[in-house]
This record gives sequence, C-alpha cells and structure tokens, in this order.
Amino acid sequence: MCRAFREKTMKIGLVGFAGSGKTTVFNAMTGLEAPVGFGGELRVGTVKVPDERITNLSAIYMPRKTTYAEMAFCDIPGEHGAEKKGLSPRSLQQIRDQEALCLVLRDFPNPTLEAEPDPLGDLEAFHAECVLADLEVVERRLDRARKERAPGQEIAAFEIMKLTLEDELPLRSVSSQLLNRDFLKGFGLLTDKPLLVAVNTTEEAAGTEMSRELEKRIEDLGAAGLTLSASVESDIAGLEVEEQVEFLEDLGLSESALSRFIRTAYALLDLVSFFTVGEDEVRAWTIRKGTNARRAAGKIHSDLERGFIRAEVIPYETFLTHGSEQEVKDQGLLQVQGKDYIVSDADLLSVRFSV
Repeated sequence: MCRAFREKTMKIGLVGFAGSGKTTVFNAMTGLEAPVGFGGELRVGTVKVPDERITNLSAIYMPRKTTYAEMAFCDIPGEHGAEKKGLSPRSLQQIRDQEALCLVLRDFPNPTLEAEPDPLGDLEAFHAECVLADLEVVERRLDRARKERAPGQEIAAFEIMKLTLEDELPLRSVSSQLLNRDFLKGFGLLTDKPLLVAVNTTEEAAGTEMSRELEKRIEDLGAAGLTLSASVESDIAGLEVEEQVEFLEDLGLSESALSRFIRTAYALLDLVSFFTVGEDEVRAWTIRKGTNARRAAGKIHSDLERGFIRAEVIPYETFLTHGSEQEVKDQGLLQVQGKDYIVSDADLLSVRFSV
C-alpha cells in the first residue's frame, strides 16, 4: 500500500474564564508546562488516544511502527484580568477555529478571586456570550442574503438560526432535519460546535458527581459534562502506570480524566476508529460514524479514494477469535465491500485501488 499521509488531528479548544484552572487542565492533559496566567499565544498540545485494540494488534503483528489516533488540545488564552469575566474578540475568533469546545468551570476556592465558585453561573455567562456572538454573525449574513436575493433555502436556514438564538437556545439543539448545515460552513458558529463541560473541582471532590442542577443545564444545552480535579490530574501524569491505578482507586476513580475526556469527546463528536495492519505499521484512523468505505480510504491517502475498487474488511472481534488474516479467509469470513459500505468501529480495512 502507498505511503500514508498524516490525517487531520481532531482539535478541541479549552476555554474558560479567568481563574478556572483551564491552563492547569491543559498541562495535565498534554504533559506540557505552559505558564499559568492571562494573555499569551494559543498553545497546542497533542496526545495519543489510548486504544487497547491497537495495543493488541501491535502485539500480534510486531510492526516497525505503531500509530495511535491523536487528539489536539488548544489552550485558548483569555485577555482579561482576574477581576473581570468575558471573552475578548480575539478569543472568540480563536474559538471559532476549533472543531469542538471544552469549557472549564471553576468549582474550587481561588485565593486570587473574591467571588465564590459558581460553575452554573459561569456556564450561563459563557453560553450567553456565545449566543450573542453567533446572533451578530447570523443577522449580518441574513441581511446580506436578503439584499443579494440569495436562494430561499439559505435565507430560511438563517431565519431558523436567528429565531433559535433569539430564544437563547444553542444552534446545536436544532436537528439536521430542520436546519441545513451546509449553509453554516465557514462561519464557525460557536453554539453549533460540540461542547464538553469540565467542572474543575478540589482534590477531595474529584471522585464525586456534579450537582443535578448543573448536569441538567448541560444536557439542556446539548452538551456533555464530566468532573475532574486539575491538581489531581497533574499528580497522576507524573506517576508510573501501576502507581496511577493505585492513586485513582484511592480517590474512587476507575480511570484518569484524560481517558474519560477522550471517551466523552468521541461520543460527543460521533467518532469511531478503523485500523490498518501489517508488518510496516499498525495504525488507527479516526472517522465520523456513517462514513463510507471510499471516504474512509481517503483518510489514508487521496489516491485510495480516487481509485477505490473495493475494501476487504475484517471486524476486530472476528480477527481476535481466529488469530490471523489467513485463518479469517480460510473460514470464509473476509468481507469484500464496495464504496458505499459504512465502516464500523474497529474494522480492519485493506483497500484495493487503481490510479
């Protein structure tokens, strides 16, 4: 098979008001040591997505290279002092460039801030800012579309968006049946982006659940949530694997925040992984649920998508049961699929093509 190009890494922007511990969360997730404070440039850190299936396949094939899927965390800097809340125009633009957002909410005492922690209030303030920012973009585009006599479908889409935002609802709450999202492309609308809410709490509360009131509001906004302690995660990151397990158990946790974060993000973004295997490389590729074989092949290399002939597919569990590709073939279980086959999570994929 031809040499693979590096696929686009999923980008998740970490946002939060001053004092939320956002940069500490970023450092804990990425293992970097970005300075904590206000201002500065956008920081990016990439992490490997833990996947036991890739580890198992690598142990079987013993390839020269093993490549896990990756996720990029972007620490979006604020530009306000600790006494203020708000996201600057510069921060809002950097947020628009992200594929998904993670809002870090403070739920711990911060001696640099007079106010008591108010995660629900901060969530409402962030949502309100995003709604207003989106409404400004939508109204401007709607006015222009009307003046230019744009297609009726486009005008209707922006009218739906305007009404939704005026009702203080996020655009992600509107179904694809009602809103043609083709018209949203290029605008980076904030309330249409998948949102993960991370409640940053104390070490003592690291293993507890968030309040039902906050949990419900997160659900109402079409988002997902989790609780973590950035200070605890920083400690975990510096331990050996065996020590991490023991440390987590002492806190009543079964896994690190990074693992929970990645699993939640995959579900939120409707992502799955398929695998390519061989002596050269065992590799995970990330795609959206519902991606067909031809488009999945394009993740590996554009030539494979352009010259796609067929895909040879082995479900991961089938492979593990029989132990080798040859045994799967001998049992008549190798699937030969066409371009419209919907790739499933953990499929082993081999693409035949001609260009």
